[in-house]
Amino acid sequence: QVQLVESGGGLAQAGGSLRLSCAASGRAFTDYAFMWFRQAPEKERDFVAAISWSGTSTYYADSVKGRFTISRDNAKNTVYLQMNGLKPEDSAVYYCAGGPFVVTRLPAHLEVWGQGTLVTVSS
Repeated sequence: QVQLVESGGGLAQAGGSLRLSCAASGRAFTDYAFMWFRQAPEKERDFVAAISWSGTSTYYADSVKGRFTISRDNAKNTVYLQMNGLKPEDSAVYYCAGGPFVVTRLPAHLEVWGQGTLVTVSS
């Protein structure tokens, strides 16, 4: 079983950048696809980005396409979310999640989650 710990959240100004990290423990890291979701207060948890277990395929929500980049470093057992061109509407708690092999945009399909990291973007 993989366990996940996110870091890198914080306060940024509109137009700025942040890089989130998701450190994974467990032997199954290279077998897992990883996703980033976000949840703003009183809203549902929304898909942000995903990367396949091989790292060769990435997927993005339309709202972040062209601004955010997901990547993985298998040597470090870490997944990253580089966020550029931040907007106030990007403010949310960001969660890393993983599942064996299959990418999904549906949070209910995933059992492995980190604790979340808060991103706040000021205008």
